[in-house]
Amino acid sequence: MALPRFCSHCAAPLPHPPPVTCPGCDTSHWLDAKPCAGALVTCRGKVMLVRRAHEPWRGAWDVPGGFCGPREHPKDAAAREVREETGLAVEVGGILGMWIDTYAPEGPEADKVTLNIYFHATAESPANPWTDPNEVAEIGWFAPDDLPTEVAFPGHIPAVLRAWRESLEALPRTAATARHAEASHKAFA
Repeated sequence: MALPRFCSHCAAPLPHPPPVTCPGCDTSHWLDAKPCAGALVTCRGKVMLVRRAHEPWRGAWDVPGGFCGPREHPKDAAAREVREETGLAVEVGGILGMWIDTYAPEGPEADKVTLNIYFHATAESPANPWTDPNEVAEIGWFAPDDLPTEVAFPGHIPAVLRAWRESLEALPRTAATARHAEASHKAFA
């Protein structure tokens, strides 16, 4: 990511990289983290991961997700990204957690900092997942003890998957949980 050298408002040269205030028009410039959202879609005790079809981290497994649009709630972005990448409509549940990372290991996007927000999710109805070949090379379902080691965004995805696995162990075994699990099971039967 190229650092801005000129003011976005008046085009005057900036005295140094952000954070900086333009001496000509008093416009502030920042390098804020980019908000991203993803969904850990679970079915029959397994989580859906997607193999990335593009850089960065081409060929590595990832949680379906991506950048939030302007004024798009992260929960809505997570559902949209799952639908765009896999064709599945999902019901997004509670938040799993948030992690800070860098978008790319090198190159022009190596300075792009991301705020990654992850949610639990289940498929809304029976569906045959498909992949957008520009985004996803493959869809896989992984048990908590059989998660892949070759993951995208190694600065935070391993921690996300650990948190997901730990959340499964913490689930209360109530009648509502059992009904929810059964409905999720039927969606893929």
